[in-house]
Amino acid sequence: MESSGTAPALRLAGLTKTFDDRPAVDHIDLEVPQGSFFGLIGPNGAGKTTSLSMAVGLLRPDSGRSQIFGVDVWADPARAKELIGVLPDGLSMPERLTGRELLRFTGLLRGMEVREVERRSGELLEVLELADTGRTLVMEYSTGMRKKIGLATALLHAPKLLVLDEPLEAVDPASAATIKVILRRFVRDGGSVVFSSHVMAVIEQVCDHVAVIASGRVVASGSLETVRSGRSLEERFMDLVGGQVPEMGELAWLSS
Repeated sequence: MESSGTAPALRLAGLTKTFDDRPAVDHIDLEVPQGSFFGLIGPNGAGKTTSLSMAVGLLRPDSGRSQIFGVDVWADPARAKELIGVLPDGLSMPERLTGRELLRFTGLLRGMEVREVERRSGELLEVLELADTGRTLVMEYSTGMRKKIGLATALLHAPKLLVLDEPLEAVDPASAATIKVILRRFVRDGGSVVFSSHVMAVIEQVCDHVAVIASGRVVASGSLETVRSGRSLEERFMDLVGGQVPEMGELAWLSS
C-alpha cells in the first residue's frame, strides 16, 4: 500500500458492475490527484453515479478496486470512510430529525466529541443558511435544502476527500455561490474534491481536472485544459460521447 502522502486521493482500478447482464460500469480506471478539484461528467446512464457509489463503499463492485489515499475501500472500510465525506445522489436521511439533530446524530455516529459536534454544526448551519430552520424537520426540507444539509453532514468530520454527486442540483444561485466558495477553500487548504455534474459551465468554473465517462468507461481524463484541447468543454464532450444536436425541422409545428 502507498502511504497517504504519495497515493492519489482516489484510485479506481478495473471497477466493474453489471445489472441484468448489462454492464453499467465497464472496467473503469481513474486517478484523482491529491489537492485537485476533479469534475466527473457524462451523459445520463453513463455510469457516473454507479462508479461513485462503488468508489465510496455504498455499492459493492463485481470486480476491481477502489482506494482512498491508498486505503482499500472494501478491505478496510472503516479507515477509508474516516477519510471521506460523501453526498450521494438521492441521499436518504432520517426524516424526523431537524437539521441540527441530524448533524448531531451524524457526528456522534462518527465518534466525535459532543461539544465539537455542536460547534461545527452551528458554523455549518450558519454558512449554509439553514440556521433559521431550527425546528423544521428534514422531511419538510426542499430539494435544495436537503442538498445543503447533506453537504453539511459530509463536511462535519473534516474529511480529506469530498465525493459529491450533483451537489448544486436544485440549489438557488446564492447558495450555490456559497457552496463553491466553501469547496474552493477546502481544496486550497489541502483537501480534494470529486464533483459530478451535468452543467459544463460549473465544471469549467470550479474544476482543475476532469474525466468524461460514456457507456461505463472513461473516454478522457486529465487536467481541464488537456481534456478541452483548446475548445469549450461542451464541444469536447459532444465529440467524445458522440452526441449530435437534432434537426429542428422535425418540430416545425412548434413554430408560431
